[in-house]
Amino acid sequence: MGDYIKVVYNEVNKPYSDYPGQLCRWLFDRFEMKTRMKFLEAGCGRGEFLKGFAGLGLDACGLDISAEAANYSAPIPVVVCDMDNQPMPFADNTFDVVYSKSLLEHFFRPERYLTEAFRVLKPGGKLLTLVPDWESNYKTYFDDYTHRTPFTAPALQDIYRIHDYSEVEVFKFRQLPVVWKYPVLNSFCAVISPFIPARTKNKFLRWSRELMLVGYGIKPAVRK
Repeated sequence: MGDYIKVVYNEVNKPYSDYPGQLCRWLFDRFEMKTRMKFLEAGCGRGEFLKGFAGLGLDACGLDISAEAANYSAPIPVVVCDMDNQPMPFADNTFDVVYSKSLLEHFFRPERYLTEAFRVLKPGGKLLTLVPDWESNYKTYFDDYTHRTPFTAPALQDIYRIHDYSEVEVFKFRQLPVVWKYPVLNSFCAVISPFIPARTKNKFLRWSRELMLVGYGIKPAVRK
């Protein structure tokens, strides 16, 4: 059976770009990360975000179901783990930040991931989760047959709260750096998005239409 990184994320279908580095910087600043924080990326894939966060001074490591992931991220350590069925192979209270992008929706049991992330986070540690927004992606959502659990903003907020994270924040997010710089362009994107074809190849139009959800929560010092 083919490895998902080689098949789906090969350089022809998903060419490398400077986007991961830009997103890492935006998230680093937005969520007040600090250099030397212990950082885990769950579902690190070919390591673009993992390298981006490491380049910002985080003490980073990765976790992925594919044994190929380690080859992409060296010398940053990557551990193989089927997170839908296995516990994370780390001690309790290890990380300051646990991050994932486009991972949670692939699980049959996303509750297991929230529980394990809580366990390996230090008290006061941050869980940062990016998932496709079902409301804006439903026409193409199952183009990826490995998608299992769709999320809306209320659903993502609830799963955080049910698993005892505090200071929970969930918001919709466009993957367009120009919009991060000029937020007023969000209004323009919202106006044109209903008229954009679902499978357009134009990146600006696609990411104007398709939104991500960003979920954030903190492991409290004392669990409820």
